[in-house]
Amino acid sequence: MNYPLNKMKILDFTTLLPGPYGSMILADLGADIIKIENYNNPDLMRFLPPLVNNVSAGYAHLNRGKRSLGIDLKKSGAKEIIYRLVKKYDIVLDQFRPGVMERLGIGYEKLREYNESLIYCSVTGYGQKGTYANRAGHDINYLSLAGINSYSGRKSSGPALNGIQIADIAGGSHNMVIAVLAAYIKRLDKGEGDYIDISMTDCAFSLTAFYTAGFLAGGSPPQRESEFLNGGSIYDYYRTLDGRFLSVGPVEEKFFGKFCEAIGLSEVSYKDLLAGENISEIKKKVTEIISSKTLDHWVSLFKDIDACVEPVLTIDEVTEKSPVAERDMIFSIRNEKGVMTKQISNPYKFRSGIYNSKFAGVTVGYHNDDILKGAGFGHAEIKKFQEEGIINK
Repeated sequence: MNYPLNKMKILDFTTLLPGPYGSMILADLGADIIKIENYNNPDLMRFLPPLVNNVSAGYAHLNRGKRSLGIDLKKSGAKEIIYRLVKKYDIVLDQFRPGVMERLGIGYEKLREYNESLIYCSVTGYGQKGTYANRAGHDINYLSLAGINSYSGRKSSGPALNGIQIADIAGGSHNMVIAVLAAYIKRLDKGEGDYIDISMTDCAFSLTAFYTAGFLAGGSPPQRESEFLNGGSIYDYYRTLDGRFLSVGPVEEKFFGKFCEAIGLSEVSYKDLLAGENISEIKKKVTEIISSKTLDHWVSLFKDIDACVEPVLTIDEVTEKSPVAERDMIFSIRNEKGVMTKQISNPYKFRSGIYNSKFAGVTVGYHNDDILKGAGFGHAEIKKFQEEGIINK
């Protein structure tokens, strides 16, 4: 297949989730990516169970399509390999805290000496500048400092953990991809490289546009279960008789009317919903009605009713009978042992095809010889790198 990004070449120094998820997207679209990884201190994702043929399923997923170079960047001489590689692999992704790459001798300014049109993207929790720049953090911290957790969850119990890492992925990963593609297009047009500073906290804050726009225009700060889409209206989850949950989202008038008619609550009008004065009483009635029947009952009832009402599915159900199951969202990919394994597909559907990487994530250093030979290093040089512990055997 003629992959969209088959001329893009990337050195990927990222680990865990944010950077690798983003570079996985680029790999699926055809970018030639070398994952640079310290074989003495490998990516912690490698240890996330379950392991399939000695490789974490999570790691194999996030790092598919990327060739692996196992290298100890603290060793004398290691940076010479990077200098050679960056002449061709002219996009660098970095997820270390500010200053780490500079201390290793492979920061942006140094690498620019070897490639003036370098595109260098740093993804960190709090950005390259500011009082928080060198603080440790995770998704839960970024969402908290971006204000999102102040109006998420329930009044009675406070903020709730999410099932996915929102700041890491919707914030860091996707914005990294957008920014890199923008810089890449600019370079194709102007011939210029650039440095990109991605803060996952900044990106998480940018996701609050719906509520923050109103606040910045002079409104009040959003509160838990007080806004139209965070529990302050009919829009919510409701427990069924068998302990499952139904997602109810009929916030438009045409959907709200159909919903109320279907559950036998026709006396409630859309004006009642918008007024918000009796919303607690309305939700109490909805809760009682939905809790009186099983999830299967409600699924059957709303099957042919356009009312924005759907079951909360488990992952096994998603892969069997949800819209996802009809959209080629599961595909098979070959691992380094030649065994086919299933993974989540690239969600982008082009008319020209669905682009996915050709191989799963591999053991650290699996492509050492291939990468170094491609960079022009001879057999004797590669052997010396191994003997000096710069790369793993």
